[in-house]
Order: sequence, then structure tokens, then C-alpha cells
Amino acid sequence: MSLALSLPETLARARADLRMGVPVVLETGTGAAIAVAAEGVSDSRLADLRALGAPYLAITTRRAETLAARPYDGDLARLVVPQDADVTWIEAVADPADDLTHPMKGPFRSARGGDAACARAAIALAKTARLLPAALMVDVPDAPALAFANGLTILPVDRAMPLMADLAPLADVIHARVPLLAAENSRVHVFRPDDGGEEHFAVEIGRPDRAKPVLARLHSACFTGDILGSLKCDCGPQLNAALSQMGEAGEGVLLYLNQEGRGIGHANKMRAYSLQDQGFDTVEANHRLGFEDDERDFRIGAAILKEMGFSSVRLLTNNPNKIARMTDQGVTVTERVPLRVGENRYNAAYLATKVRKSGHLL
Repeated sequence: MSLALSLPETLARARADLRMGVPVVLETGTGAAIAVAAEGVSDSRLADLRALGAPYLAITTRRAETLAARPYDGDLARLVVPQDADVTWIEAVADPADDLTHPMKGPFRSARGGDAACARAAIALAKTARLLPAALMVDVPDAPALAFANGLTILPVDRAMPLMADLAPLADVIHARVPLLAAENSRVHVFRPDDGGEEHFAVEIGRPDRAKPVLARLHSACFTGDILGSLKCDCGPQLNAALSQMGEAGEGVLLYLNQEGRGIGHANKMRAYSLQDQGFDTVEANHRLGFEDDERDFRIGAAILKEMGFSSVRLLTNNPNKIARMTDQGVTVTERVPLRVGENRYNAAYLATKVRKSGHLL
């Protein structure tokens, strides 16, 4: 009997290790590296990595642009860590919280040449772990021996990266009747990905005919807006308005996707909010953190709709990217139903930025 982990299981363990500040060994066909999430580095861990070789900090091109560092690797930069650098330096380079109060962190020396595949994998892992997209790394010659001696997860990068780019299969685990204020004839479906990621939900109102376009919304989880009633966004009003329209129509499907903060997670969302308080708009804040404008994966919504038997929708949205992704994934959007609610004096600039920079139809 073999107890060896499958590749999805190994990926899930690697993400969990990074969240705990535990190093992960990344291996390609041409080399290997040990990586630890930048926000999880301690003084002792930094000393351990220095004992293995010359450390470098892998950051995204978005973060490199903010720091005026050269991203020779295209989508990322490998910054050489100075001999006298400590954990404070690493945190300051990875986290933009103090960029304005302490702007002079460089000059930086970016590595060029060689294979950046391990650095690319480390950043991708950090993103899926909802951490800052930055990793402290050291190239190592004998990865299996290092992993075995220290009980570390070893991830085969060449096989893992395509899997991380693919959409994890989703299983409809269970559904049950949940009467809502907006519609008493509602059921909630729980969908679980097989890669250990967050569960997603589908609220089915009534008994929609699978042969007809269903009134649907792809709603990304927003703890502050949906639960706390935050006025910084329009998420809560959109959620309630969508459910109300479906309740009035007697049927519909609301997909509640666990992609907080446009896919960057709760902590990074709060970091983005802090940057907005410093005067940056929502897109600029994401870029300073090292993320793209929007890190969400709307393929998840299409996959859930198809799993539920729907092939066409009347989509409640102001976001043309959602329409494009539905179409790409084989779900026909017969109509875009506008959802213009929730504007107030606190989020007016935020909504204007979504129109100007993200193409939203408001």
C-alpha cells in the first residue's frame, strides 16, 4: 500500500506550509530552490537560509515597478538580498505599507540569467495561499536530500504549474433548503474544489428551467460589504438587490464565490484599504501590493453553472469581464442585466475608478 501524496495534495500542503512560515522546496528539471513566504520570515529563518547560500527575494513585476527595480524575468524580479539586510528590510520590500514614509529602500540589484521557474512557482503559491506575492529564496543543489532531512514539502514545479493554472474540479457536496428573506423557496449548494481551496456556494431560488436562460449573478465574497455593511464598496447592496430581483422573479441562481478582495484574500484586502487611505485608488493599491487589477477566476462560476445544468444566463452584472469569461467557458449570456445600486459618498471614487480603469458599466 502506498501513502504517497498526489500532486493536488502536495500543492495543498505547500500552500499551508507557506502560510505557517515553513519553507517549501521547489524542484525543476534543471535546478531547485527553497522558498519561504516573505511575510513569514523570522530572524532565525533568514539565518538558516543564509547558511544554505545567497538569498534573493522574488517579487512580481507590479511590485518591482513600484520599487523601481528591474524585472529581468518579465513577470517577476529576483532581488539580491544585501549582506546586511535583515527581516525588516525584507518586510519593507514585500509590503508597501510604509512606502510613503520610508520610500528609499534601494538601489536594488536584480538577478538576470538563469531559470526563474522556481521563483515563479513560489509567487504563484503565495498568491493562492492569500499571502503577499513575495518569497525569500535560495537556490539549492540537492533538493530531495534537503527536504527529507528537514521534513519539508518538495514540489515538482514542472508538473505543478500547469495544475495551478487549471481550474480545480468542483464537487456538488450537498444542498439543502434555506429560506431567505428575499425568497423562502431557496436552496444552498456547497461546491468543494479537489485542490483543498475554499468552498463556493450557489443559492438556487425556485426551480429554474435548465432549458432556458436563468437570471444569475456571480458575486464575490466581501466580508466587509456583505456582512458588516461597509460603505467603501457596493458589494452588500449588490448582493441584496440581486437576491431581491430573483425573489421577485420567482427563480434565479446567485453564485457566491469565495474570492475575497478580488481574489487576494482578507489580509491583503485590508492592506489595499490602508493604501487607499494614503491616497491610492483601488487599482494602484493592488499594483503596489504586487497583484494585478483583479486576481479572481470567474471560470469557477461557469463551472458551477454547468454542473447545475445551466448553459445560458441572463447575467446580473456591471463587469464585462464576467460576460467574457462566461462566453469563453461555453455559457451563453443572452442578456446583461444592470445592477446599479449602493453608491454613496464613501465609495464614489472607488466606483469611478472601476469605470475608468476596469471598464465597468455604471
